[in-house]
Amino acid sequence: MTPVTCFSGKTVTVFGLGGSGLVTAEALRAGGAHVFAWDDKQAARDTAAQAGFIIADPVAGGLDGQDALVLSPGVPLTHPAPHPVVLAARDAGVEIIGDIELFFRQRALVAPDAPCVAITGTNGKSTTTALIAHLLQEAGRDVAMGGNIGTAILALPPPDKARVHVIECSTFQIDLAPSLVPSIGILTNLTPDHLDRHGTMALYAAIKQRLVAVSGLAVIGVDDPYCLGIADRLAAQGHPLVRLAMDHPVQDGIGRDGTRLVRVGPDGATVLADLAGIPSLRGVHNAQNAAAAIAAVRALGVDGDAIRRGLRSFPGLAHRMQPLGHIGRALIVNDSKATNAEATEKALASFAGGIHWIIGGVAKEGGIAGLQPFFNRIAHAYLIGKSTPVFAQQLGDAVPFSESGTLEQAFAAAVARANASDHPEPVVLLSPACASYDQFPNFEVRGARFKDMAEAMTGFRHMEKDA
Repeated sequence: MTPVTCFSGKTVTVFGLGGSGLVTAEALRAGGAHVFAWDDKQAARDTAAQAGFIIADPVAGGLDGQDALVLSPGVPLTHPAPHPVVLAARDAGVEIIGDIELFFRQRALVAPDAPCVAITGTNGKSTTTALIAHLLQEAGRDVAMGGNIGTAILALPPPDKARVHVIECSTFQIDLAPSLVPSIGILTNLTPDHLDRHGTMALYAAIKQRLVAVSGLAVIGVDDPYCLGIADRLAAQGHPLVRLAMDHPVQDGIGRDGTRLVRVGPDGATVLADLAGIPSLRGVHNAQNAAAAIAAVRALGVDGDAIRRGLRSFPGLAHRMQPLGHIGRALIVNDSKATNAEATEKALASFAGGIHWIIGGVAKEGGIAGLQPFFNRIAHAYLIGKSTPVFAQQLGDAVPFSESGTLEQAFAAAVARANASDHPEPVVLLSPACASYDQFPNFEVRGARFKDMAEAMTGFRHMEKDA
């Protein structure tokens, strides 16, 4: 834990006690703050009360005399409308911050030179975060990884100049962290997302820009117009910058030449790594993730040999283009995190053909119509869940498909048909392009079920054993 001593003697209300909220309250108390706690859910309030916190409704009781309101990132700050607690804090003149802000204030107090890499973006930030931490660990560094990726930032050990914090940041967290100043800031990419919480794409992009604009070194993917504009603005200001471009040549940055990542500078091009044969980093999207990670760890002094070793040993993240192993000739890939067509597009683009595609659930707007350019890579589709009638219509005669109903039936049929095919490298790919909650509570449960079925099937060979 990181005790938040910078709030010692001060009075703070922590609002939102799920996930990082209770950890935040404990870190503040450990640092000497007087902590009040509240959550709109009774069960969360009961848990906090059992932990010894004073339970007080800041809306009903007001926030007069409080030094800060520490807000969960899941609570609306601006859109679609501010939560009543936000209005209460504004009326009382109380600052509204989040746990990321507490960490950076503590860092400024106890170890201002402690290295810290902060990662944001619409897609790829979790893989990039995990890969940076992995490369640093493989190079023998003391690493603490957390934030939006799963471990609350204040649950991590405190900042220290001998320890590197690697932190994934959502837009909501950035919005609550005015003192966020990472050593290295990474912006992977930007596409419209969470506009219900930010109102406009311009505001969403501006919040993301804030992270890299205040960093010691900015690492920015420039394959989309929003990030390209941000990079150009920072370059015009003389901000230290590394550009990442996967679909066009780039100067003073890292580009892609097939499976190779190439650093292009004033003295020419240098090959940094070759991703060929690394299953966990398959596809152009993962090439960008790897490029961002390489830029970050190079800036932290990790040498090329250590980087290449670390890339090859990276296991990937669960449910994100996760290669599980083989059953017969078929590669089994768990991409349950792909809950929309845009995410599934990256998966389909990662394989040249022979794809046995398990798809379906609760469809997003537009369904899979935008995936038509990849239909010729699909050997057979297996439709599951509520979206089956819509997807059957959208596939039409372009792709052979079966209405499988359940994940279990789809998986068994896909493995059998893949191994009976004449394709040299068939793939059984769970990339549903749908939310899961018609048949599963979340994508993690769906992906775990897929993994369990694979490992239980006769002849399954795990990736480590294949290697």
